[in-house]
Amino acid sequence: MASLNVRDHSFPIESASSPFFWGIDIGGTSIKCGLVDHQGHTVAFEQIPTRESEGPEAAVKRLAKMVDETERRCGVVGNVPGIGMGAPGPMDLPRGRLVAPPQLPSWWDFPIVDEISKATGRGVSFLNDANAAAYGEFWLGSGAQQSSMILLTLGTGVGGGIIIENELVNGVNSFGSECGHILVDSAPDAQLCEWGGGRGQLEAYASATGVVAITRKRLRDIPESQLYRYLDEPGEGDAEDGLTSKRVYEAALAGDALANSVIDDTARWLGIAVTTLVHTIDPGSVVLGGAMNFGGADCAIGRRFLERIREEFRERTFSNVFEGTTISFATLGSDAGYLGAAGYARKIGS
Repeated sequence: MASLNVRDHSFPIESASSPFFWGIDIGGTSIKCGLVDHQGHTVAFEQIPTRESEGPEAAVKRLAKMVDETERRCGVVGNVPGIGMGAPGPMDLPRGRLVAPPQLPSWWDFPIVDEISKATGRGVSFLNDANAAAYGEFWLGSGAQQSSMILLTLGTGVGGGIIIENELVNGVNSFGSECGHILVDSAPDAQLCEWGGGRGQLEAYASATGVVAITRKRLRDIPESQLYRYLDEPGEGDAEDGLTSKRVYEAALAGDALANSVIDDTARWLGIAVTTLVHTIDPGSVVLGGAMNFGGADCAIGRRFLERIREEFRERTFSNVFEGTTISFATLGSDAGYLGAAGYARKIGS
């Protein structure tokens, strides 16, 4: 598996291993769709616009049309037994319904599994999008040599996925593995999670939204930081100003003391969260995914970020647990969701 280039979206169909599975990763602006073979090669990849305002029924029709056309073009009609689908929560997995995903307001309480199944004539395996990404990293990425794993996705929010002895933790209320909502700060004035949670949750400290909120608060007393000028810029969308987590990273690269301090503090909160999760599950592997990795393994800032998480974990855990736990960056990037969804359909169908 180590030699498999899972980021290649054009693996030759004549070299692929049947059967094939669809992996679908539904997002607020686009839907990623990969036709994946039994070994994890992507033989076809399509990305179609979500067009949220048109409603879910229109999206299902476009998905079904794409599935049919792609299977005919690839010559695999009748050899694709299942579809795996990851979508944002909250959701009701047993009933196959989206409940109230903030990014998809016109899709609330939609029976997405039944509708896609009827439109394509295939069974659909349904997952939270972060759990799908976790399964992708577990099957083909950083956790591929493990039997258990925790994934934390650091983006606008903090997603999570937990796999224990090859099984995903989905939970009784379809809320399993929501690691972004674990408590890391019990102070009465703790940061408030902006995405439906309460005070002191990890998402308030280790998401892009949290990093920006903390930086903005600290800038009031540090006007000499190069980040201060962004407070006067207009923000895009719902942003309060021009401050972003990417700009915090860029300022850190340029040596800005505040930016580097914020990144180190983010690592400390993640180290606390990792300790709590590992002491509960003891998976042996913790993987950090998502867009907010401060340059990742290819950048000195990213490597320091990861090392600070490890140091915090080392100080708070037992020596044998630290030595038996790897903490690493994810390797599949934005492909993890559709690959994991396809892999889960493969698992359920096998």
